[in-house]
Amino acid sequence: MAYVTRQYQAVLQCVEGRDEAAFTAAELAEDLRQAGCPVGLATVYRQLDKLESSGLVHKVPTEEGALYQRCPHPAGGQDCFLLRCEHCGRIVHLDCEQMEALCRHLADAHHFRIDPRRTVLTGRCQTCMNQEDAYGTP
Repeated sequence: MAYVTRQYQAVLQCVEGRDEAAFTAAELAEDLRQAGCPVGLATVYRQLDKLESSGLVHKVPTEEGALYQRCPHPAGGQDCFLLRCEHCGRIVHLDCEQMEALCRHLADAHHFRIDPRRTVLTGRCQTCMNQEDAYGTP
């Protein structure tokens, strides 16, 4: 078993407290500071990298930098697909058998294997589409 540091435990607890909301490393560092456990930003990044490697969080690259999100089923061995709204930035997990079928098709027919844990589909969420319809703006 790997050695678990106090900082790792603090970061993990803070990540778990955010449920499935996406966050930046800086936001997490600020949460830790407010909780009385100041951890340097470099340490937060290191710990988030460890959590990502172990499947406990997702790292989502964006134009503004990386976002992180707790994985709701890290130990289940279940593939994760993420949907990211390009308007509001919301990130949600997608559990869909059709995506698994698509991955099998791409592997079998096109000889290309997708890494589901690193796949982010970008578009518009239902809430943003409803607001667009209500206000007539794209």
